[in-house]
Amino acid sequence: MSKLWGARFDKKSHPLADQFTFSISYDYRLAKYDVIGSIAHAQMLGKQGIIPKSDATKIVAGLKKLLAQIKSGKFKYDPKAEDIHTDIQNRLKGLIGKPADKLHTARSRNDQVVLDVKLYCLDEINGLLVAITGLQKAIVGFGKKNQEVIIPGYTHLQAAQVVLLAHHMLAYVEMLERDKTRLQGCFMRTDVTPLGSCALSGTSLKTDRDYITKLLGFAQTAVNSMDAVSDRDFIVELIADCSMVAMHLSRMSEDLILWATKEFDFIDIDASFCTGSSIMPHKKNPDVLELMRGTSGKIFGHLTEILVLLKGLPLAYNRDLQLDKPPLFDTAETTQNMLSVMAELFANLKVKKDKVAKRIHDESFFTVDVMEYLIKKGASHRDAHDVLGKMVKECLDKGIALSSLSTVRLKSYHPYFAEDVKKLFNPQTSVKIKISLGSTNPNLVAQQLQQWSKKLHA
Repeated sequence: MSKLWGARFDKKSHPLADQFTFSISYDYRLAKYDVIGSIAHAQMLGKQGIIPKSDATKIVAGLKKLLAQIKSGKFKYDPKAEDIHTDIQNRLKGLIGKPADKLHTARSRNDQVVLDVKLYCLDEINGLLVAITGLQKAIVGFGKKNQEVIIPGYTHLQAAQVVLLAHHMLAYVEMLERDKTRLQGCFMRTDVTPLGSCALSGTSLKTDRDYITKLLGFAQTAVNSMDAVSDRDFIVELIADCSMVAMHLSRMSEDLILWATKEFDFIDIDASFCTGSSIMPHKKNPDVLELMRGTSGKIFGHLTEILVLLKGLPLAYNRDLQLDKPPLFDTAETTQNMLSVMAELFANLKVKKDKVAKRIHDESFFTVDVMEYLIKKGASHRDAHDVLGKMVKECLDKGIALSSLSTVRLKSYHPYFAEDVKKLFNPQTSVKIKISLGSTNPNLVAQQLQQWSKKLHA
């Protein structure tokens, strides 16, 4: 197999070395981007007179044929090629002959590869943004369908206060929106073209790097050639951003797994997202969500992998950087899949409203509401807290409902108590009396649902 760098050597590379160093088994994903970058590069070479315009025209025409094959799915990479860049160069020469040898003028494999990876990342970021928005739409839709449902809210996985299910869903939407803003920032920092930096020092040929930037639609041209060919911050950032997405999806999965248990029994996960047991006929296991939770760990591992890969590298390019692609490709593709699966799962999720309704009448859910009742009447927070703590210990812990206490008994705990406090021992009242911005108040939650729906469908 002909290698671009082979003329300096008097021996062929060892087959084991080839097997160890060849990357085409995974970098074939860059084929489209390699051709797109090469088309722009050839156009620049012709415009600047670095190669004859007639040769540039032939190169571009040949590359466009290859691009059409790639887009149609007819392009099959050669597994014996060193990498996809060599494969495309060889294919081009087969199509147009000698002019293909001029394509690599004024560039190195170093800036060529990083350009391809940046183009890949920009596409993947856009795809991830679309996928996150799709999941947000599914969650908002689920919240709207169950807008009146009240559920127990938890801290320390202990029942705390009642909240609207839709309020809980909006928390997921906010988490995902932060993921989007991180990815948007990553896009901005990736949107810098390195092509023309060559190996590390630039070139003595009269190139026009800004022209390439314009042709490829990048926002900026890299201003330091050494940084341009060795920078992989954008890969670290993308994997880190995907790790945050995966962590959020894992947390959502954990909530849903718990809610689907007989112990909680809040939801019914559609059978198409569950599996059975090989021995227990009654089982309906949330395997998809468990794998969602588990897969997040793989993405965290990729983040560690890329950081360790980069931490000891001197400037500029080192062959270690070839290994940045497997964790990148797997992270981007896995995260896309996770988002798509979760969106479909939410679209088919059902709430067991009768079961949930039976779980929200425990009067311990309303102790904060009663405490604030006393505060509104003039009691200090500390006094009110102590009073409710005593009532919980002497009544709720012994199975005595606070709402069953006589007015006289209530006043024995605090003189500010009156008969009207008993109205607070109600889940619908509990959510309605919340008035702070961002709270679980039904009107505020309805507004948020509407605002998010409008934003996400804009």
